[in-house]
Amino acid sequence: MIEAYAKQLKLPYLKKNYSTLLQQAIDLDQSFEEFLTQLLTLELEQRQNNRIQTLIRQSKLPSKVTFDDYMDSHLEVKMKKQIKELKTLRFIDQKENLILMGNPGVGKTHLATVLGMEACLAGKSVLFTNIPNLVIELKESMSANQLNFYKRRFGKYDLVILDELGYVSFDQIGSEILFNLLSNRTTAGSMIITTNLSFDRWEETFKDPMLTAAMVDRLAHRAHVLDLSGPSFRVEDTKKWLK
Repeated sequence: MIEAYAKQLKLPYLKKNYSTLLQQAIDLDQSFEEFLTQLLTLELEQRQNNRIQTLIRQSKLPSKVTFDDYMDSHLEVKMKKQIKELKTLRFIDQKENLILMGNPGVGKTHLATVLGMEACLAGKSVLFTNIPNLVIELKESMSANQLNFYKRRFGKYDLVILDELGYVSFDQIGSEILFNLLSNRTTAGSMIITTNLSFDRWEETFKDPMLTAAMVDRLAHRAHVLDLSGPSFRVEDTKKWLK
C-alpha cells in the first residue's frame, strides 16, 4: 500500500527505500518525527540530485570539469582574484556577461566549461554551444519558420556559453540573425563568450562595421572581460612529448 501511495505521489526514493529506513528507525529507536524527517530529507536530496544530473545532461557541456580540476598557478594575482569572484556565480544572478579572450590553447573553453558545470551544480540551467553551429541552427530554424520558438527557448537559460567566436566569419544573414538573438539575450540572462579576437577585430567575423560596433556595445556592457592570452597549453604539451 505504501509503495502504491508513494508512486502516486511521485516519491520514488520513499517507494524504494521506506522499508529499509523503517527497520533502521526501529533498530535505532527513532521517534516518528525523526523517521519522517529523515525520509523526507533523503527524498528531497534525491530529487535535487536528479535535477542537477538533468541540468548537466541538457547543458551539452563538453566535459564534467569543476574548479577541483582547474589549475590557476600560471595566472597573475589579479586574474586569480577575478576568477575567484566568477566562481561565486554572482555574475549569473546579476545577468552579466563574461568574455574570455586569448589565442588558441590558453584555456578559454576549459574555464567556460568549469563555470558552466558549477552553475549546473548550483541548480542553474545552462546551454553550451559553439557559435558556428549556432548560426547554422538559426538558419535552419528560420527556414522552418521556427526562429521565434528558438529565440524563446534560448532566452530561458540562466547561462548560455558561446564558444569559438572568431574562427569562422558569417554572411550577412548569419550575422544579422546572430546579432538579433544575442541582443534579445542581453536582458534575459548571462552569456559566456570565448573568442580568439580582441574587440577591434570582431569585424573580421561579422563584416559589417555598424553591426559589429552594436554587437560589441551590447555584449560588453556590464561584462567581465578576461584576457587569457599567453603560451598555448596544447603547444607546450606537444613540446614535452617531442623531448
